[in-house]
Amino acid sequence: MSTSRRTFIKQSATAAASASFTGALPLAVSSGESRRARVAPSDQVNIGVIGAKGMGWSDMRSHLKIAGVNCVAIADVDKSVLTERAEDVKKMRGAAPRAYDDYRRMLESKDIDAVIVGTPDHWHCLAMVDSLSAGKHVYVEKPIAHTIEECQVMQAATRRYGKMVQVGQWQRSGTHYANAIDYVRSGKLGRIRVVKVWAYQGWMKPVPVQPDGAAPAGVNYDMWLGPAPKRPFNPNRFHFNFRWFWDYAGGLMTDWGVHEIDIALYAMNATAPQSVIASGGKFAYPDDASETPDTLQAVFEYEGFNMLWEHATGIDGGPYNKPEGIAFIGNNGTLVVNRGGWEVIPETTTENGIRQFKTPALPLQYNNEDILDRHTLNFVEAIRKNDASGLKCGIDTGSVAAINASMGNIALRTGRKVFWDAAANQFKGDAEANALMKAGYRTGYTLPKV
Repeated sequence: MSTSRRTFIKQSATAAASASFTGALPLAVSSGESRRARVAPSDQVNIGVIGAKGMGWSDMRSHLKIAGVNCVAIADVDKSVLTERAEDVKKMRGAAPRAYDDYRRMLESKDIDAVIVGTPDHWHCLAMVDSLSAGKHVYVEKPIAHTIEECQVMQAATRRYGKMVQVGQWQRSGTHYANAIDYVRSGKLGRIRVVKVWAYQGWMKPVPVQPDGAAPAGVNYDMWLGPAPKRPFNPNRFHFNFRWFWDYAGGLMTDWGVHEIDIALYAMNATAPQSVIASGGKFAYPDDASETPDTLQAVFEYEGFNMLWEHATGIDGGPYNKPEGIAFIGNNGTLVVNRGGWEVIPETTTENGIRQFKTPALPLQYNNEDILDRHTLNFVEAIRKNDASGLKCGIDTGSVAAINASMGNIALRTGRKVFWDAAANQFKGDAEANALMKAGYRTGYTLPKV
């Protein structure tokens, strides 16, 4: 890609910088041919997708709104998904991408500049490292990995290969999140001693128990399992619902947790906890097919403050009457932010019989952006400039959120408080917790060595 066509503008977390970036590249607003005509051949970005059923396709569709971005290949283990998404691209751009049932063959293509990894979590590490080693830039869905060990391998691979890697924690590209973070860091809330993060998901109903059976026609189930343990096919473990099984993912703690934990820790300039304790279980749907808890509370201790995570399925009425969000609770007031916007709720004091606010109240500051579109635009601009410094959510950022979320699950699964030794990069004197950090690939699959 051309690296001299424009001067790269480094991004900061300030609202002004975020706002100025909005027009960095034209978003698609008309026909595919006219969009491509506005971008020089050297700035065309050809993308391949690995795993196109859910977020992989949402990410690709967002990228296709950017002038000069093309979907040239799709890899998926499900032929029905390949057929559907190839037709979707053809409708949008007039030509169908190449289809592959094995992403490794797709990576041999020299015309692919970047890859979107939209597989289930347990495939993220292998697919990303393979893509980097093939010389491709990578947009990898969150959480970046299924285990702490994989997160660390992916960080090392990014450093080794020097390509652009953007993690799909797209809240990082939201102007209203940047504005809220600026306010948190301003000191107006006073000393912040508690940060609450939560995901209450009322849409989630019980996962009905179903018998094992044959995989659907056209599905390479063994390839879908990949490094996960060998098991009979069950529809509950396939496509979307894989999230609720320990073999492939970490439930709501990692699925939603990385989004909210990312913003919380970034605002507080924190990375690793001193300790974590968690409690929860299948309290809402004790007899359904899922394994991960539908109800969970976890306390993360950092220097100077605690972070409280909680999630619940089947309920939308979370803290501050919001289904998801982050609350920074200070001595002078509380800032609450979620995807809809942010607000400040002041503490009060009474002096000489007069009730006063400790900090000014601030009504809801609405979000009016499509933040995913901003996030994918940010990735493409980094590719065109060959400069990772402006990435809103690079691999190290994604690792902080994924590792902390994994620690919450490890504390739950061990049933005790776990203590982190940052210098040793492991839990203190806890063999069981340290074993849960490892990838544990089945025979035939090997964790990449970087």
